[in-house]
Amino acid sequence: MPRRNQQITYTHALPGAADHVLKELGRNIATARLRRRWRQQDLAERAGITRRTLFSIEHGRPGTGIGAYVAVLWALGLHRDVADLAAPDRDAEGATLEAARQGKRARPSTSLDDDF
Repeated sequence: MPRRNQQITYTHALPGAADHVLKELGRNIATARLRRRWRQQDLAERAGITRRTLFSIEHGRPGTGIGAYVAVLWALGLHRDVADLAAPDRDAEGATLEAARQGKRARPSTSLDDDF
């Protein structure tokens, strides 16, 4: 019996900002594909995904796996900046919280030194 396509349903709505970013990324991918004059089938084959998955990516559907997005960006030659999206040096809030948790005074070592 063939597998039926199942639509993923979310119990919670995607935050508006996240939905906007996905849709914008999808439009950017579609624009990059069209600038290269590639059909959806051409890009899908280069990325190793189905045309239906590429359609979902270009429409910014949240149920599409991040691996598919990265594969498409790789096929377009636009994958280099993906690893920098959550780079620790770009996380100002995380760095501030980490600095606040660090101790403020120096404590003497509790171990004794046997060097004479």
